[in-house]
Amino acid sequence: MPADAAAPAPALPDAPSPPKAGPLRQPLFRALWIATVVSNIGTWMHDAGAGWLMTSLSEAPIMVALVQAATTLPMFLFALPGGALADIVDRRKLLVWAQVWALACAGLLAALTYAGLTGPGVLLALTFAIATGAALSAPAFQAIVPELVPRPSLQEAVALNSLGINIARAVGPALGGLTIAAAGTEAVFALNAVSVLGVMLVLLRWKREAAPATLPAEHFLGALRAGARYARHSPALRTVLVRSVGFFLFASALWAFLPIIARRELGLGPAGYGALLGAMGAGAVVGAMLLPRLRPHLGANGLTVWATALYALATLGLSQAGGFPPAALAMGFAGMAWVAMLSTFNVAAQTAVPAWVRARALAVNLLVFQGAMAAGSTFWGWLAGHAGIPGALVLAAAGQVLALALAVRWKLAGDMAGNLAPSSHWPAPLVATGGPADRGPVMVTVEYRIDPARRAEFAAAMRDMRRVRRRDGAIAWSLYEDMAEPGLMVESFVLESWLEHLRQHERVTHADREDQTRIRQFHLGGDPPRVRHLAAP
Repeated sequence: MPADAAAPAPALPDAPSPPKAGPLRQPLFRALWIATVVSNIGTWMHDAGAGWLMTSLSEAPIMVALVQAATTLPMFLFALPGGALADIVDRRKLLVWAQVWALACAGLLAALTYAGLTGPGVLLALTFAIATGAALSAPAFQAIVPELVPRPSLQEAVALNSLGINIARAVGPALGGLTIAAAGTEAVFALNAVSVLGVMLVLLRWKREAAPATLPAEHFLGALRAGARYARHSPALRTVLVRSVGFFLFASALWAFLPIIARRELGLGPAGYGALLGAMGAGAVVGAMLLPRLRPHLGANGLTVWATALYALATLGLSQAGGFPPAALAMGFAGMAWVAMLSTFNVAAQTAVPAWVRARALAVNLLVFQGAMAAGSTFWGWLAGHAGIPGALVLAAAGQVLALALAVRWKLAGDMAGNLAPSSHWPAPLVATGGPADRGPVMVTVEYRIDPARRAEFAAAMRDMRRVRRRDGAIAWSLYEDMAEPGLMVESFVLESWLEHLRQHERVTHADREDQTRIRQFHLGGDPPRVRHLAAP
């Protein structure tokens, strides 16, 4: 790790350069956002149509429940593999093929339903297949946002994406119900197939400039391990994940009970339930408009505190709502808070990791979100059986308030991880022979000569270096002192192969360089620390 003198950090290259402009002023982002909203509406129409069709194909409640399982299970199974794929292949091509897959599956379901050949098994299988395509492409969709907008507009772009999802959630089921009544479920499936064409067209017209690769792409399983390792050893990303669990675990109660409250507590029909979702969508629109004005004054951490408090208030209000107007008002506040939390967490995850692992990190964030929502919904459903739905909602609101304590220990900030642009300041390793790239394992040692009186201070500083080494590929790390020469400290770390060490050279960032410069100040003498590369025979 020869640590050179720190150089000025250049601007991050992850997004187009300023001038700053709103994301909807970027033609590519605007076109893709509109197309994605249309596609998401088609997805929600499909969900409504699939559930309705299953009620006519089978009277067993478990079969109707399996439709929802077929929609949500693929996200748990394939989001992380999708993130790994998005980091090792061309993201645009991955997204294009995902749209082709969705078009083929939805079109086949529409044709089979029109011909009267769709049974429960076929419906579940094709619904699962469509959701699998969505799960594999979700991390890539999130990871390309920094490529489409200037960095100062990233928060607003993510908020707009969250807003689009809420718009689709409010509009899609209602349109699905109207379409079923007018033309049957096969028309819903056909419209879902057509809805992906806009996204496919925008992606095909995008001339994406991928960064030139100097090393072979990671293998799929290795990429999965690297993503999990990065999430484990990145304090900034762990902060986002902890805060996500703290919010969504309690926020899930509102979503879990909303259909029952609408039907049983408020006596609303499908139209009234759709209106409640529409109120939440309207609140999300207002929230997205307010975010650019509030963010500079509150910061990311302050924004999550106020949004969590607002969501807790909305949850409490819904528990006590005796009619549609107060319930709609509560859902409007919930929509404002929801879009603020989703966009803030997503941007924090985006900026907490470098480009090489971004899709995998976002996939982990997505898994945590889905897992917290699923676990929370299950728990609140069980609790409602003992305390009633209003009581469970009150306890969930109280839990959200208590979870605000996490904002003290795990603070969100725009620069939690520092400058993550590649610094490329490590010199090429000196080796006598190139050898095969997959030779390994490989151990790298770095020898420091320090003042023995500063031994404890140096060891404390090296804990940050341990995190960096493990985060970027090391499978083991240690620090030793030569018993014969006090002050001769030897850092060693092991990697699976020589290729993995070369990838470390590519992954080192300007933030890492600052840490290394600080550690280099402990080193005595004019020569840099001595680095050795040892490979297993």
